[in-house]
Amino acid sequence: MRQERGEKAGSSYGEGMHQPIAASATPTGTLTRDPGLLRDLLSLTKPRLSSLVLFTAGGALSLAPVEVPLPTALAAILGTTLVVGGANVLNCYLERDSDGNMARTATRPLPRRRMDPRLALVFGVALSLASIGLLTAMTPPLAGLLAATALVLYVLVYTPLKRVSSLSVLVGAVPGALPPVIGWVAATGSIDAPALVLFGVLFLWQVPHSLAISIYRQDEYTRAGLVVHSAEHGLESTRRQMLIYSMGLFPVPLLLVHLGVAGMPTAVVGSALGAVLLASALDGWRRQAGARWARRFFFLTLFYMTGLFAALVVDHWL
Repeated sequence: MRQERGEKAGSSYGEGMHQPIAASATPTGTLTRDPGLLRDLLSLTKPRLSSLVLFTAGGALSLAPVEVPLPTALAAILGTTLVVGGANVLNCYLERDSDGNMARTATRPLPRRRMDPRLALVFGVALSLASIGLLTAMTPPLAGLLAATALVLYVLVYTPLKRVSSLSVLVGAVPGALPPVIGWVAATGSIDAPALVLFGVLFLWQVPHSLAISIYRQDEYTRAGLVVHSAEHGLESTRRQMLIYSMGLFPVPLLLVHLGVAGMPTAVVGSALGAVLLASALDGWRRQAGARWARRFFFLTLFYMTGLFAALVVDHWL
């Protein structure tokens, strides 16, 4: 579960908010659900962030050296996606008092007072319980345990820690790195070396990814009362950490080739993308670059992760 940060609004709302169940009458007199409410509920799950699970958990499933029954594979991907979505909803609920101070989160349903926070809480808990139940029942129970662990770390440890210390980045990187492990365990029933390598890729990737955001959105984070590395330790330290973690990330995908679960596509694509990311981190550190460079680096990290797991899936079909 990639770490992904920030929220604000009161806990009670006045007129105009959605009711827990909303409906409208059509010209024929039939009732339909309020599409605005459904969109708001979906937005709380942070769909773009949750969709990354399709690459990470799905990529791990495709690498597993066993035939995975279709129902198990679907349950693994759906369950992992739902637990990430549930964690994101609960994150939005807990951080609603800081979201309104950040431009990128101020329009979410809770800061804009379009939804009763109690509905968001119920929705997040329901998604979380359903996902853990699905994984436990339809895949090896260890997958459900890992999902529950990721949920607790993200919601109850990482989220409150963001107001206290920039070390929250490292804590949040743990649940963010568990989806591919869940996918592997759903297929094999055990945590093997390839699963640990995939965990390492996600963990090492998330740190510079998150630090980049903290540089170009530092003022917003500070206004929201969230502690980030660039504000706590300075830009020089942040750029250095980004470089160190990018260096650590560079060789890790090759371990999948060494373990025999990936081949030439992963070796070539992983090395090329890793070199580009490392070169950008080195350039930013040498030039003492600021927000503009950090924003470009952030988009490079997204390109890296998408490209790497696409290569892993291609490896499965070759």
